[in-house]
Amino acid sequence: MQLLEAKLHKIDRHNYRSYSSLRGEYQFVDFDFYIDSTQADPFAPASRVRARRKWSLTDLEWLKEQSVDYQRAARDFIARQFADLAQQINEIQIDRPGQAVLDRTAVVFDDDAIELRFRINLPADGRTIIAKKTANLLTFTMPKIIRRATIARELPLDEMKRHCETIEDQVALRRQLKDKGLMAFVADESILPRLAGNSDLPMADAVPFVSPESLAVELEAPHKGTVRGMGVPVGITMIVGGGFHGKSTLLNAIENSVYDHIPGDGREYIVSDDTASKIRAEDGRCVHNVDLTPYISNLPMGKDTSAFSTQNASGSTSQASWLQESIESGSKALLIDEDTSASNFMIRDERMQALIAKNDEPITPLVDRISLLRDQLDISVLLVMGGSGDYLDVADTVIQMHNYEAVDVTAKAREVVATHPTRRQLEGSEEIKRPRTRKVNRSALQTMLEDGKFRIQVKSKSSLRFGREFIDLQALEQVADASQLNAVGWLWFQLAQSKGWEKNPSKAFAQMLHDEWFRMMPNYGDLAKPRVIEVMAVLNRMRAAEFK
Repeated sequence: MQLLEAKLHKIDRHNYRSYSSLRGEYQFVDFDFYIDSTQADPFAPASRVRARRKWSLTDLEWLKEQSVDYQRAARDFIARQFADLAQQINEIQIDRPGQAVLDRTAVVFDDDAIELRFRINLPADGRTIIAKKTANLLTFTMPKIIRRATIARELPLDEMKRHCETIEDQVALRRQLKDKGLMAFVADESILPRLAGNSDLPMADAVPFVSPESLAVELEAPHKGTVRGMGVPVGITMIVGGGFHGKSTLLNAIENSVYDHIPGDGREYIVSDDTASKIRAEDGRCVHNVDLTPYISNLPMGKDTSAFSTQNASGSTSQASWLQESIESGSKALLIDEDTSASNFMIRDERMQALIAKNDEPITPLVDRISLLRDQLDISVLLVMGGSGDYLDVADTVIQMHNYEAVDVTAKAREVVATHPTRRQLEGSEEIKRPRTRKVNRSALQTMLEDGKFRIQVKSKSSLRFGREFIDLQALEQVADASQLNAVGWLWFQLAQSKGWEKNPSKAFAQMLHDEWFRMMPNYGDLAKPRVIEVMAVLNRMRAAEFK
């Protein structure tokens, strides 16, 4: 600390760039402090720093004996405490978690210490260094926050234990889905609606969820005990009902429950198959060498759809591509909302079949392929549908949402099918194959690393900059946090450097995303573990990417 103070005194009133002389390691009384990078000017991204505090000084050593998921939740909790303590200090920022509990690098545990990784805006008067203010920040204010966030007596331990146990419960519930023949589970008393379209907080006074008796199942959680709720079976499940009755709200809760949520979120006992992929139409996106023949063939001008590529996909081709890409990436469950789907990809009704001959229609709609996905590829589909009853012919389970209450109307749906049989003709073949595994061309990624302009930059969940390209990700509804996109960029960096991994990128990314995935990353505090599904979904939207 004294060395740091001496360096600051030496550069007092110097140009802001002189802060670069502070980079290095400093030993404080009860923690080690690292300044890894300094900002070039007051308006640049804040300086990256780390603080390591030995376990013996925290009275939290018992955390090292807990499960991986308990430790993940504890690190998340400490990051939240640090963020709360620093919220009045504009110069100090940590990657603040949201409603989901992700595997983040803001707080890292190792055998020796708890490590905090955060950013500091180094003070200045214009572009002139103010050493006294900086010294007060680094040697008085910052140490107080570090100590209070990493010592047992300053932490609300009962709250932390509840936080961690809730996460362990969700992990345990999710692990039971396969044995129970479920793709998702929605606990009774869950709060599904969110506060607003731009808020992930639970809505006050929302109707708590109650399972229909016929779909009710009980799962066991290690801390909460028996949890009762609605099991969504594997296979084809439809969510139906009138407008504004909660169909999409139920789907949104399920799609976001591939991740764990904090106590009080309302979704902390909703769990989904962690490979579930929400797909939709996405006009204008790029597509790279995807086999669309199960859904689209015989395009005008003889365009090949077995290795389809475009920089400007239509709604139907984009949704078909997303479906194939999701399966290629390992998804075992597809989530679809008709409101965000291409209608001609979803259905071609009897009258349209009569008007336009099949030879003139290149699209085979999903309604004619969905049962093959279930029966031949073991892919489940959860579908929100309010406008077409033709899917009732293939649905295994039908759930009606009425005033935010779930009703099992499967038996009634079968009566409707028997009473009002469809006369539309089945289209397409009786066989479907898994999409082939594409290889990624590493040279395209390497070009972006070697042109002198390499950069990974994320400002929100809707965009990633990799090198010179800005990738539009507004359609990816299952990205929980912008920090996941930072990690995506660095995973690509690893792929570009490692020969052989490009042969099966999904498998390569799965190997990279092991329990200590962040060890291959830089010592940044704004990284969060993504799913392979999202890593590949972002790569598929990179216009400069090349797949073979």
